[in-house]
Formats: sequence, structure tokens, C-alpha cells
Amino acid sequence: MKPSTILYTAFGLLSPLTASAIELNPDDPESIKSAAKIIAAGTREWYTGDRVGDTPGNLPDPYYWWLCGAMFGSLIDYWYYTGDDTYNSITTQAMVHQIGTPQAFMPPNQTSTLGNDDQAFWGMTALSAAENKLPDAEGQMSWLSLAIAVFNTQVPRWNTRTCGGGLNWQIFTFNNGYDYKNTISNGAFFNIAARLAKYTGNETYAEWAVRAYEWELSVGLISRDYHFYDGTSERNNCTDVNHIQWTYNAGIHLSGAAAMWNISESAGDTTKAALWRGRLEGIIKASSVFFSADGAPNVMIEVACERNGLCDHDQRSFKAYLARWMGYTMLTAPWTRETIMPRLRASAVAAAKQCGPGKNGCGLRWWQGGVNDGEVGVGEQMSALETIQNLLVDQVAGPVGEQTGGISKNDPTAGSDGGKLVIEHDPVTTADRAGAGILTALVLAFLFGGGAWLVTGE
Repeated sequence: MKPSTILYTAFGLLSPLTASAIELNPDDPESIKSAAKIIAAGTREWYTGDRVGDTPGNLPDPYYWWLCGAMFGSLIDYWYYTGDDTYNSITTQAMVHQIGTPQAFMPPNQTSTLGNDDQAFWGMTALSAAENKLPDAEGQMSWLSLAIAVFNTQVPRWNTRTCGGGLNWQIFTFNNGYDYKNTISNGAFFNIAARLAKYTGNETYAEWAVRAYEWELSVGLISRDYHFYDGTSERNNCTDVNHIQWTYNAGIHLSGAAAMWNISESAGDTTKAALWRGRLEGIIKASSVFFSADGAPNVMIEVACERNGLCDHDQRSFKAYLARWMGYTMLTAPWTRETIMPRLRASAVAAAKQCGPGKNGCGLRWWQGGVNDGEVGVGEQMSALETIQNLLVDQVAGPVGEQTGGISKNDPTAGSDGGKLVIEHDPVTTADRAGAGILTALVLAFLFGGGAWLVTGE
């Protein structure tokens, strides 16, 4: 986002769009499906990768590669909750095209900006495809094996040379930001490990999930009261923490903790079940910081950037992942429903009021009420879509596992060559510095310096 655009939106100078708001009845599954269908269609309008001459699995500028993988995760959820398979073929085409070399969502043309978090978002989409029983693509690696391949390529990157462990943000040392150990990269690794443990029953995945979570605790990326902060730098051996909070960091750990509770409960391990239940309860309680907008109780807000107009194109999608993983959590740990559902319902109703048909259908600031606020894009569409369609948790059976109805083939060796990559890329430019939750040098200086107003929960 250019500085001029930030200033323009920060002072609310964009004119609201005039499209009619969606009337949503959160108690009526057909109303929910109807709303989701409208928003899914608007989301699809942004995607051009299936056009002749374009690249499957890429969104047009200014959107980055990782966000396209995350978007297809939303469309997989859409099919799962509504039964509408309209977008399944383009989803499968895109995911297969982006498998890369090695076959672990590491396409060579993304090398100059490839973060562990970027790769992980495609891996989590593949894992959702396996959990939701999207048929494997014929003649290709299975969805489950692709998620395993992401895990197997990230394990060797666990970096104990600094900070006692953790994943660096960037995969390659020559990329800007490599020395940053961010919460989303490590949280996504935790999420994939926990969900793979639940799906396969393989204890190794559970052990890595525990290791990742406890490392984050040890360096302060997770606070004692379950707030999740952005990241830390290995330059200072992870002694300084950037305390900004994002919805997706809370969500990614919420669902991972739910998976770990489910595993422990199913195994009859009361000690571990109690531990993960306590963590899950703590995460839910602490995430209230994202549901406390003025005059709009229980309506989700990206507190770090919505009020001030500073949300970039990545950050506008973050609410989608919290909503997605709220749904997963209710399905995996049903006792959380009483606390989570009121937040999801209020947010869905508010989001629908900001949405209408078409590519620019959904706005950003649901808590403002009224019509679309004029802040439109892929992230806004995804966030509204996930928030609304996850109201349908009572209409589905929940994520499957290998012994509970799963159909995706398991190759535990997928990606175990360590993720070696023949580097083929153009010289890295300033414009290339991208990724989930990217922070420029200016923003980093602000956050570590005078950004105390963004800190909550301490």
C-alpha cells in the first residue's frame, strides 16, 4: 500500500459503495448459504489465474502468492459448508500448479519472497482439503501428502543456532527479513503439526506441535495470558518482542490447541487434555481484544489497523483465518461453542451489512454498521465469507481423520528430501519484499519505537 493511499483511507475519504446490503438470518441455514454464495462469487471475480495466458494459483497485483493459497482455503471451506462445488475445479487446478519443485508448495519463481508462513498457508489449504474430503487430484500428490511435505521441509529449518529454536520468517538466508522469527511462521508450523497428529495419529507430529508451542512461550511470542505477538529478532537472541497483535495469530493457535485437546481427550490422557483445555480457554478469553469495537460488542475488528486505516492488502484478510479456525475449533472441541458462537454470529450479521453482490461487494469495518465502507478487495471478501459460512458448523460432521472417514492418501515421506531447491529467480528488488504480515523497515522502526498504543493485553 502506498503512503498516499494510507493517508487517503485513514481519514475516511473513500465514498461508501451503494450496493444493497445482504440480509442475513444467522438462524437460517438457507439464508447463510445464500449470503455465502453471493460473497463467494464476488471473491472469485478477483481471481484471474484460470484465464488463458495467466498462471493458475496467482492473484493479480497487488496481491501476493500466499494470499491466493489462503483464498482457495476459503473456497474449500465454502464447498464443505454449503455443498456448492462451483469452485472446486479451479481450486484443484491452482493447487496442483503451485506444488513446485520440490513438491511441497515451493515454486522456484517465488524464491525471492518465499517465507515459511507463505508455504505453510498453501500447506494448511491442502490439509483442509484432506480434512474436508476434497477428492485428491488424479495422478498428483494427495492433499494429505502435500501437507506432510510442507511439514517435512520445515522441520530441518527449525533453527536452534539462535533463540533456542524456532523457524525464521524467510526460508532463504539472502531474503530480507530472514533474521525475524515471526509468530505466524511458527504458529502455522504448530497448526499443521497438531492437525496432522489428529488426522494420522502419528505421535511425531504431536511432539513437534508441543515443541513449537512451548518455544513460542519461552521467547514471549505467547504471553502468560495467551496473547499472541507478531515476532522477535534473532539479532538480539529474541529478547525483544514486537507486541502488535493480529487476529490470524490468535486463530492459528486456537485451532491447533483444539486439535491437541481432541487428541488428548480421545486418548484418555486426562493430564494433557486438561493442559490443552486450559490453553484453549485462555486463547478464547484473550481473543476478546478482537471483539471489543466501540458500540459493536462481539463484532470482529483488526485492532492494529482498522481504526487508523493502515491495514495493508495482507492484513485485510486476517479476520478470515480467525473466523475459519473458530469454526474448526467448535467442530473439534464442541464445548467451546457456547463462547465462540455469539462472537461469530454478531460478526457475521455485521459483515453481511457491509456486503453486496460483485467484486467490490464487501467492506472492511464491520463495526461501523451501515453500508459498505468503500474498503474493498480479496481480503475483505474472504473475511466476510469465512465469518458467514462458518455459522454452518451444525450442518457438517467436522474434520475427518485417517481412521474416521479420510480419503486422502498418506505418504509420510513426502518432502523428506529436506526441501532442496534449485534457485531460479531474478535479482530481489524492494518491491519483492512481501509475505504474510510483511513489515517494512519503517513500520518495524515504528513498532519497536513509538507503537505502544498498539499493545494490548499487558
